[in-house]
Amino acid sequence: MTDTIRPADPRRRHVLHARLWVEFLALFVGIPLALAYVLPPDAMFTLLFALTAVGVILLHRTPGFSWRELVSGPIPWRFVLGFSVLTAVIAGTATWVLFPGNLLAMPRHNTDLWLAILALYPVFSALPQEILFRPLFFRRYGGLFPSMPVALAVNTFVFALAHLMYGHPLVLAMTASGGLAFAWAYAVKGSFPAALLLHALAGQIVFTSGLGVLFYHGAVN
Repeated sequence: MTDTIRPADPRRRHVLHARLWVEFLALFVGIPLALAYVLPPDAMFTLLFALTAVGVILLHRTPGFSWRELVSGPIPWRFVLGFSVLTAVIAGTATWVLFPGNLLAMPRHNTDLWLAILALYPVFSALPQEILFRPLFFRRYGGLFPSMPVALAVNTFVFALAHLMYGHPLVLAMTASGGLAFAWAYAVKGSFPAALLLHALAGQIVFTSGLGVLFYHGAVN
């Protein structure tokens, strides 16, 4: 599923290749670094909204891409179950070690907020991230990389980099491992619904466990 435009004219191909690299580095490297080290925390939502809008426009303009792709593909249910159990064990253990008072605190003490997060996270957080980091990355920029394993590795890295602003090594480790699973579901299994489901479940589990204290706006340095 690594695609990009390949014009017949070598000169046009070279110009397009350079333009795609500029787009890629700006979207997936420059903006995360700016959020982590340059911009104030209150700029996060504005910039992420703008980034999502730009990403959607670029994806729509990518030859060969169809929005219908986002509603097709198999769900590897055994993998989803195993991933969910592993995520719950890691998130629960990390919360118990780092923030023992937070373990299952939200469902126990703030049920309404917890239910709202369960309902809204898939649509307002997981979905825009998955559109940017899976279809946009692989369909528009996947051809910049020599092989699928390299593209998967780069996708994993830039997905973790996008969470650098939270400033915690556990966030980077979890987003890297989760990002690899989401990328595998999309690029290898050919299923955007599977990638979205995995991401949504991961976020819901993290906030349910209490580890969400590391992943919310107030945690940004």
